[in-house]
Amino acid sequence: MTIDPITLAVLSGRMEQIADEMDATLFRAAFNPIIAEAHDASHGLYHALSGDTLVQGKSGLPIFVGVMSFAVKAVIDKVAETNDLADGDIFIFNDAHLGGTHLSDMRLVRPYFHDGKLFCWLASVGHWHDMGGAVPGNYNPAATDAFAEAFVLPPVRLARAGAINQDIIEILLRNTRLPQSAQGDLNGQLGALDLGIRRMNELLAEYGPETVRAALDALGERAEALMRAELTDLPDGRWEAVDYLDNDGITDTPLAIRVALSIKGDQMELDFTGTAPRCSGPVNIALPTAVATAYVAIKHIFPALPANAGVMRPITVTIPQGSLLAAEFPAPVGGYTETILRMIDVIFSAMSQAAPDRVVANAYGTINALSIAGKRKNGQPWVMFSFYGGGHGGTPEGDGLNHGNAPISTATIPPMEILEAAYPVMFRQWALRPDSAGAGQCRGGLGAVYEIEVLEENGAEAFLFGERGRFSPQGVSGGAEAAKNVFSYEQTDGWHHPPMASKMRGIKLAQGQAVRLETPGGGGYGPAAQRAPAAVARDVALGLLTEDAASRLYGDAWKEVRA
Repeated sequence: MTIDPITLAVLSGRMEQIADEMDATLFRAAFNPIIAEAHDASHGLYHALSGDTLVQGKSGLPIFVGVMSFAVKAVIDKVAETNDLADGDIFIFNDAHLGGTHLSDMRLVRPYFHDGKLFCWLASVGHWHDMGGAVPGNYNPAATDAFAEAFVLPPVRLARAGAINQDIIEILLRNTRLPQSAQGDLNGQLGALDLGIRRMNELLAEYGPETVRAALDALGERAEALMRAELTDLPDGRWEAVDYLDNDGITDTPLAIRVALSIKGDQMELDFTGTAPRCSGPVNIALPTAVATAYVAIKHIFPALPANAGVMRPITVTIPQGSLLAAEFPAPVGGYTETILRMIDVIFSAMSQAAPDRVVANAYGTINALSIAGKRKNGQPWVMFSFYGGGHGGTPEGDGLNHGNAPISTATIPPMEILEAAYPVMFRQWALRPDSAGAGQCRGGLGAVYEIEVLEENGAEAFLFGERGRFSPQGVSGGAEAAKNVFSYEQTDGWHHPPMASKMRGIKLAQGQAVRLETPGGGGYGPAAQRAPAAVARDVALGLLTEDAASRLYGDAWKEVRA
């Protein structure tokens, strides 16, 4: 069945609205700030047979576009074992080796039936606050297997033909330090799926299943055609880039992430041969996560393309077996965010050699997953988990964003007021970090300084999982690197730094003691010598750049402008 362009556009918007509304439903209902405030969640519609992404909400995390198709495929494979699927079934799991990302991300997958036949799948994923494991919040920098990271749940039926299996819920709530938060987040995800079912019923009642199915097929074909057209406009060739992770949290040895980007006609290959082998610590990622990361990078480079699996049809992603990008169960993968950020960095660096006008310099390159946990005077546990911002890379059109969130997401950094209201902490400082941006014709964005004091009289324990403590975010097209990540923690004898620079667990904090994050800026774009002296003088006047750094990085021409 063919479909006219106007109807296709209308149906595309309607289906995107369904996913957007599912996002909004969970954001309003979730109990934990990582979902409610930071929007670390996503919803979408997926192909009935392949599980490929058909439509995803615009408010959810881009990394979930790719990995959730793997989550749906895992459920499809499970159903195929018994050929047993009913309307109203809901599957739940967090196994990252099947569904990508890490064990904190809880996935719910539900079939959508129309007239008794499977039409598509709906899925919801959200970052739960705590899933057990050795470290509150689950970012355990010393984990050597998945069991030290969190409770592992394979795909199981949470509901059978609409009847909830309360036993599964009781198992989940028994394996978290924060059962009330988990219960609230689960209910929010169930509500989002219910809403998706109602909206799909309305859509098919209005347009009919054949028209909607034709629209979904056409959207995939259009996405593929657009991607091929974009690639045809680029030069043929092969370009390489390499960058490094500080260490794996176990052994203090750098780990290479290497890519060769090749374009030939309307096809592209991203070949990660030469990347470091699987490591002992939790910076490994599963294959679904690696493939999804390539998709996120492509979406950044070609922003006009839709969130549809058709985009990836002309692209081959080669991930070497045995590498840390293709880790198998039970390898630890809790720090996946750090590795996928480095993957995006090297893809951008390689693409900058082929088409410098399409990319930005490296962003700050770490979410700085910081958990501070303890017990209140009444014995109740508390866990403050959050991620923190930094500078984005300079662009062909202007300076990088100051204090943004990581380019793997559209999430927001939870506001200081929300965190202080929910947990016994006080932010002594939350400010831009002067001199942290990479110099360039268009400089990078500035990182930030966060200093967090513990107020609870019982004290607390802190855990950090970060990166970029040893290797700076890189500039492109002649731009300079940005400042490195610096973490410090207060003890009775003063301030200390982690031996592995960016990772540490079990930091004991007494009441009145604090931790401090000084996050990286973004790399610069273009040679610093080409930056307008007036722009340098403005940065100095605003306190973004000290006078000494301005002269060292850009010379003294800015002083004449200021005078």
